Amino acid sequence: MIDVAALFVAYLISQFYRSFLAVLAPALKVDLGIDAATLSTAAGAWFFGFAFAQLPVGIWLDRFGPRRTSGWLLGLGAGGGGALFSQAQGPGTLFIAMALIGVGCAPILMAGMVIFARRHDPARFATLSGAMIGFGSLGNVLGATPLAWAVEAWGWRPVILALAVLTAGMGALLLAIIKDPPRLETQGDSPLRGILAVLKLPALWVLLPLALCNYAVSAGIRGSWAGPYLADIHGMDAIGIGNATLWMALAMVAGNFAAGPLAQRLGMLKWLVAPVSLLGGLCTLALAVAAPGTAAAVALIAAIGLFGATYALLMAHARTFMPLHLTGRGITLMNFFIIGGVGLGQMVTGRIHSFAFAKYTSLPVAYDAVFLYYAIASLAALAIYAFSRDAGR
Repeated sequence: MIDVAALFVAYLISQFYRSFLAVLAPALKVDLGIDAATLSTAAGAWFFGFAFAQLPVGIWLDRFGPRRTSGWLLGLGAGGGGALFSQAQGPGTLFIAMALIGVGCAPILMAGMVIFARRHDPARFATLSGAMIGFGSLGNVLGATPLAWAVEAWGWRPVILALAVLTAGMGALLLAIIKDPPRLETQGDSPLRGILAVLKLPALWVLLPLALCNYAVSAGIRGSWAGPYLADIHGMDAIGIGNATLWMALAMVAGNFAAGPLAQRLGMLKWLVAPVSLLGGLCTLALAVAAPGTAAAVALIAAIGLFGATYALLMAHARTFMPLHLTGRGITLMNFFIIGGVGLGQMVTGRIHSFAFAKYTSLPVAYDAVFLYYAIASLAALAIYAFSRDAGR
């Protein structure tokens, strides 16, 4: 179990990197001239790098195992990308660094899920995955107030460089201690044929829109929009943003830890995902149209984090339709849509924000447009998900 514990810690680092930009927003604006739309694009680069690495990662997990796939990519990709980020002088370098970090973080959760799928009973998959995601979500906590304190004390460049060194060391540790599960017969399938076999599973298709849109809301708001929104609309400084996003991070931790055991106790996946996702969509809609005060805005952002914790449940739902020998490719393909949806959402909302501000010269309208897009997209995807087949039926 020590190898799984190491993956839990590595996933905490991965979660930190997908959310830390919100707290760095004020410093990056001063030092590099980064505005909210550019920040969203930088965050999107992480998610696109992560997403497009999923297909080769799935092949490597099935062929070479979790040890080499996770260790080398985390150490070289995320560690090297973090070092590059610490030296960035403009948006271009920032985009490249974030994409490299995303590629480096791409195999960590998937490596854990492959181990869970091959070592444990299928009924425990959602619980184990939820526990890993819940523990990893503590990275969102570290990327909130603690990061704000560290940046205030030492500056953002030394802090990010130190984290890059820590990340490279974590990659070396994974190479040293992970024990790969036994390899399975691939039944003569080529890597591409295996991916196509997963895509041909009709039960997955009605899951994919929600996979594309649901996590995009909480990850997008936590990763890039919460910081600029709270600064521009509610006048918060870096410490205030850190404290506010800390509440969202804690809500995400609680939601992820609760999701798996609740699904196992109730014996259902679809009918847990649907109402929870509906509540998240309604909270996002309220953030867009209700013009909340500061306390209410922070509460809504935290609620979006809580109700957005359906990642493990969607993965578990999809996993029930996949052959065991295609586990690596199947869950990474699903993850491609989940994480790719975050990157797409970041890019789209960045354009929406810029367009709305240019048209109306109003920051409140620009942020309302962003949140309205997220609400409509997630609720529309949920309507399609309602037609999905429940797990095992």
